[in-house]
Amino acid sequence: MERLSASRVLRPDGSLRPGTVVLDGGRIDAVLDEAGASPPDLTLCPGLVDLQVNGLGDLDVWRGDLDALGRALRAAGTTAWCPTLTSAPLDAYAAWFAAHPVPAPGEVGVHLEGPFLHPARAGAHPPEHLRPPDAAWLAGLPPRVRLVTLAPELPGGLEATAALRARGVAVALGHSNATYDEALAAAEAGATLVTHVFNAMAPMHHRAPGLAGAALSDARLAPAVIGDGVHVHPAVLALVLATGRAVLVSDSVRTDAARRPDGSLGGSTVTLAEAVGVAVRAGVPLATALVAATARPAALIGRTDLGRLEPGARGDVVALDASFRVVRVASG
Repeated sequence: MERLSASRVLRPDGSLRPGTVVLDGGRIDAVLDEAGASPPDLTLCPGLVDLQVNGLGDLDVWRGDLDALGRALRAAGTTAWCPTLTSAPLDAYAAWFAAHPVPAPGEVGVHLEGPFLHPARAGAHPPEHLRPPDAAWLAGLPPRVRLVTLAPELPGGLEATAALRARGVAVALGHSNATYDEALAAAEAGATLVTHVFNAMAPMHHRAPGLAGAALSDARLAPAVIGDGVHVHPAVLALVLATGRAVLVSDSVRTDAARRPDGSLGGSTVTLAEAVGVAVRAGVPLATALVAATARPAALIGRTDLGRLEPGARGDVVALDASFRVVRVASG
């Protein structure tokens, strides 16, 4: 058994209190209120869960750098993550899965961000690869796919959402021109997430709230927000996290892909732990930021054994110092 004590331990109720986490055999054995007379000035939280990772540093998901990515993410505190494949020809996905049949270290499912996206909101996605949902193709997705981002207003978008949810695949709305009503219809069909809220969607207007407005106001939708402080202003980041439903994502990419040739954003270069720090410096309570990076994303993909420090949960524990730097990643 291994015992980790700290002055702040994230509890399942979202509170931070002194305590000790006991690890045994890859699982959490106990979480105790006792932390000793002088516990380390650290925060213990579950391993971070990132639903949108395209790459990091010089590593890239499409290129297949999965083992190295998994190791690099774990060292940075992200112990569970979704390798994210952006828009490409349909046959390119099958080729990728065939070339990389073994899940990456820490992989909790592949995220398909496209190609069923609106061309007017393509962002960094090649417009020539974007298309309406293909029901037959989606029906043949491998079980590793746990999350699909699509534009619900495209022909067949609502039907694809319902079919994916019936198979247990989480559906996110993104890269979309959806109106508020179209977003609500997608939530009714089973969508539960909004990919990088405010980015690659129509601006929210007080008379036309659109997808962003639905993400902030509809309890069925969790707004995922890129936590680098660049894609979304820190004040807006704090506003999104104040909903109590939001998910922090890195949307990290290979460093040389973070900006496109025209200077527009193509992704971030932060880790999820760094995003937690950005949020806290924007005025978000530490516990709120941590829940948005652990329990909430885990629950959205049906992994209640992750993202929580409680007996029986997976024993990935991250220790953060007062500056939100990862000082240790432990397993039972």
